[in-house]
Amino acid sequence: MSKRRPLRTNLSTGVNKNFRPGGPDITRAEARGTRPTAPPTSIREILIMMIIHVCKKTIFFDINLKVALYLGSLFLVSLIGDFIPFPKTYFARSDNLFNVYFVKVGWGWTLLFTVPFLTMTSYTLCCGDLKKFLRHHAPRIAIATFFWFFWTKLFNMIETTYGRCTVKGFNSKSQCLKAGHLWNGFDISGHAFILIHSSLVLIEEARPIIKWESIKEHLRNELHDRSISEASQRSTNPLRNLSEDQVKNLQFLYDRFTPIIRTLFIGMSNLQLLWDIMLVGTMLYYHRMIEKFLSGIIAILTWYFCYRFWYPSTILPEPAGCGLFFYQRDNKDTFRRTSSMTSFPSATCGTRVNVTSAPSTMPTFMGMPLYTKFRVPNVPSSTQLVNPSNDTM
Repeated sequence: MSKRRPLRTNLSTGVNKNFRPGGPDITRAEARGTRPTAPPTSIREILIMMIIHVCKKTIFFDINLKVALYLGSLFLVSLIGDFIPFPKTYFARSDNLFNVYFVKVGWGWTLLFTVPFLTMTSYTLCCGDLKKFLRHHAPRIAIATFFWFFWTKLFNMIETTYGRCTVKGFNSKSQCLKAGHLWNGFDISGHAFILIHSSLVLIEEARPIIKWESIKEHLRNELHDRSISEASQRSTNPLRNLSEDQVKNLQFLYDRFTPIIRTLFIGMSNLQLLWDIMLVGTMLYYHRMIEKFLSGIIAILTWYFCYRFWYPSTILPEPAGCGLFFYQRDNKDTFRRTSSMTSFPSATCGTRVNVTSAPSTMPTFMGMPLYTKFRVPNVPSSTQLVNPSNDTM
């Protein structure tokens, strides 16, 4: 049997070694692949991540298809119900548990989960910068609340102004209803609007959870690089431009808020599923087709204006998931602001783009390069950005 050939030779002593040395005098090229590994994952953590994965599959259903299903169902199912009454079920009762304690205060339930989730995720991504959080993220929930209040009040005003009582002598809706009569008017479905508006807001504001766990890995690698005073212009870590204080704040906030963020996300995904179920009940048993279809169009146009036109533009506030660093680089459904799309490393959030990695001929094994020295080819920025009009969700 022939003697095994040494892997490398020590340049100073000339001694052959069958292992890769470490230590403070090792160069960056030789140290690749020596970053700290993740600690063992507990059974509890695995179960939590399985639940989170199922919730992601539920709430991040193709939103373009979901919007089409909303409009198509509001039109077709409601039209059938106008001519052929559906069999009565528990949901046909206006005093059913879900209608009384959830739908009638639906926006309150949406705020109960969305506000703390938005606060914790955005404040973490801002690395504890309160002014940036209040200016760039907090207004989104205030805008959503404004549109909820504005449209529901307008719907009620239209019904009250242009309706009439079934019995003459009552000129106001309140007097007519108190007398035990019916008020006939164009009652645009506030329930359909609230359910669709709440569902779309929940979906959009839940997006920071996508690749949220990757922040832990970025922190671990960045802290390791800084501990050995390693700096490189080629580093791809999204935290490389943060200051020491910002990294410390990020680590503290991430460790403190992540368990609560996970719990809130599970609640948001279940609440969004409940809103869809209650919307089916509204389609089957309440309002006329035109009243539901019109309210659905208004809710969808409101969502599109805010989350597809306003927030991705250069006008504040920013989309959900933005911050002092960009951790969702490999997610095709993330957003960047159009003013920052000139260069990939400095891009923040805004317009939806599909980022493709630079072409590389470096052979790898289990994700690690086989060679220690390799020049990454420069890739034109035009190959990194996809026309936002071709986005898919």
